[in-house]
Amino acid sequence: MSVSVRIPTILRSYTGGAAEVQGEGATLREVLQKLDADYPGIGARILDENGKIRRFVNVYVGEEDVRFAQGLDTPTPDGVQVSVIPAVAGGC
Repeated sequence: MSVSVRIPTILRSYTGGAAEVQGEGATLREVLQKLDADYPGIGARILDENGKIRRFVNVYVGEEDVRFAQGLDTPTPDGVQVSVIPAVAGGC
């Protein structure tokens, strides 16, 4: 399944500056594996050493936060947009 993956500014050095790239896979796990194969190193910025989504990274398939869906096993239908969004923290 072909999907589009939105890349946050902080990770665009891995994609040659591209804000959106094409991905493939029936599940989020497969999409992220293909993404890391195409753009080496990006996977380690999204997934931790145990293969789970990093605590301060949010991933959406369409409009759904995968943490409230099926996690890495969330289906990625053809044409859906996957968004990788780093959490923002801070303040006074």
